[in-house]
Amino acid sequence: MTNLLQADKLYKMFGQVSAVHGISLSLNTTDFLAVMGRSGSGKTTTMHLLAGLESPDSGKILFNGQDISKLNEDSLALWRRDNIGLVFQAFHLIPTLSALENVAFPLYPTTVTAKERHRMAVNRLEQVGMGQRLKHRPGELSGGEQQRVAIARALINNPNLILADEPTGNLDSETGIEVMHLLRKLNQEENVAIIIITHDLEVAKEADRVIRVKDGEIVKN
Repeated sequence: MTNLLQADKLYKMFGQVSAVHGISLSLNTTDFLAVMGRSGSGKTTTMHLLAGLESPDSGKILFNGQDISKLNEDSLALWRRDNIGLVFQAFHLIPTLSALENVAFPLYPTTVTAKERHRMAVNRLEQVGMGQRLKHRPGELSGGEQQRVAIARALINNPNLILADEPTGNLDSETGIEVMHLLRKLNQEENVAIIIITHDLEVAKEADRVIRVKDGEIVKN
């Protein structure tokens, strides 16, 4: 296996609150990792640091050997576009766009042609079982369907890593299991590394490895 990500002694303060306190972790290119903790434990802040959505106050994050903690905001945005797929509990789909348009949306800042954007988006939607719902807007889709669209969007730029923050949090148990099985399939078939942020033990059990976070620190690794 090849090391994809190495986070070393990350610290992050928000005012007087220490959200992340010395977290270190490593990830190989085919890992499926769950970061588990209660609300306020620091797990989401950890995800934001690893995704370059927040900058650590100290510590470093190496991604394929590159120290992303030293990048400015513009460089981070380009790095994130080319390497990271993000999936959120609330889906974050654009309500006025169809499933196809939502999935293709991250390709617009690139030089990809309209024809190629369409082909790539259709392929990803078919891959997550949404090939028959291309023209439907988010309001016309169930929660599970919206999350599948969000996963297809996260995959559109062929990321090395998917970061998913409570991806089953707004879903019923059966649909949540389906989404987790879909992520597992992507991990195995496309060799994309996955980090799941969750408070749910049943979700965490689907991962190969579980890290528990409490009060901004790893308590079990």
